[in-house]
Amino acid sequence: MPSYAYEAIDNNGKILKGSLEADDEASVKAELKRQGITPVSIKEQSALNKDINIDIGGKPTTRDLSVFCRQFVAMFKAGVSMIDAMKMLTEATENKKLKKAAEEVRISVEKGESLSMAFGEHPKIFPPIMVNMTAAGEASGSLDIAMDRIALQLDKSNRTKAAIKKAMMYPIIVFIVMIAVVIVMLVKVIPAYSVMFEDLETDLPAITKAVQAVSDFLINYWYIVVPALIAIIIAIAVFNKTDTGKHVTGKIALSIPAIKQLVVKTASAQMARTLSTLIGSGIPLVEAVDIAADVMGNVYFKEALHTAKDEITIGQPLSRPLEEAKLFPPMVYNMVRIGEETGRTEEMLEKLAEYYEEEVEAAVATMMAALEPIIIIVLAAIVGVIVGACMAPMLKMYQALDQL
Repeated sequence: MPSYAYEAIDNNGKILKGSLEADDEASVKAELKRQGITPVSIKEQSALNKDINIDIGGKPTTRDLSVFCRQFVAMFKAGVSMIDAMKMLTEATENKKLKKAAEEVRISVEKGESLSMAFGEHPKIFPPIMVNMTAAGEASGSLDIAMDRIALQLDKSNRTKAAIKKAMMYPIIVFIVMIAVVIVMLVKVIPAYSVMFEDLETDLPAITKAVQAVSDFLINYWYIVVPALIAIIIAIAVFNKTDTGKHVTGKIALSIPAIKQLVVKTASAQMARTLSTLIGSGIPLVEAVDIAADVMGNVYFKEALHTAKDEITIGQPLSRPLEEAKLFPPMVYNMVRIGEETGRTEEMLEKLAEYYEEEVEAAVATMMAALEPIIIIVLAAIVGVIVGACMAPMLKMYQALDQL
């Protein structure tokens, strides 16, 4: 599809420059007019003068969206119009993708679209929970309350994810350092000892021969090892994105006791917090469960909530499919059942969310306490093997000298 460079004027008389991919100039003009700007000149770009657009801004984080919502609420309560608020948010936002989406949302709102509909046109930027809660806020006339709830939901979700990421940083850094130390020893230290071992003219221990073989392989065939490792990492990443890969990794996570506890508690906290927020905003339970399913990180919990949505659609209470899934702790479906019987489902879900968010932090601390000694033992074992391979020939030589 050809690319066209254009110059245009917006409603404030500001000159805008950019490029669009379209079938022809007429399509470009139509798109610019749809955005509310008047084209001045349109020229087709060749391969030599085509704009190179490198987008260094990544997808906005949960924190970015939370700040966005809180700033919107502050402006809205101060009496700033929605269009002016979106304009100020566009200027204040640092994330490039969020800035671009916010600008397009402002243009859509200026044309008469609702804020939720404008958000929905950018599914990669604004999550379903944000779109649906905004729609509920608009319908009830309490948009500021809805946006405040969204910010709280995003903050809680960000806090849970941050706790897990923080916990994983230590073992990842130690693992990287361990690999670096082993590579340096195999590539630099072992070859130096190998020269000395050759001068001994004695039969080397098996452990020394094995370490030498690994060292020689890395030195002589590094151009095969490095691409192979990169290919394996890429293959694993691609596999994890497939349906089969998601099920395999999800199953593994639920099979390791320490990790399982963290996964289950995290899923319970996310589900309870999301449902509580959505139901409190007036979203129907069926839609709320469907949105909560998309929040789940583990595919088995995602499928369990999709099944729960189908059960609710035919009249079953939420607590029943949650219990039948055999994934959630008894406390989850029992509290939900109490909420359904007393008409206080939102309140029960809120209490569940608070409880399991605290449990996630405790589970992370427990997992870290268990990982630290394991990491130290593994690191000591690997380094010990290499050091032992270096010392074994010397000990063997000393023993031979003692026997003389």
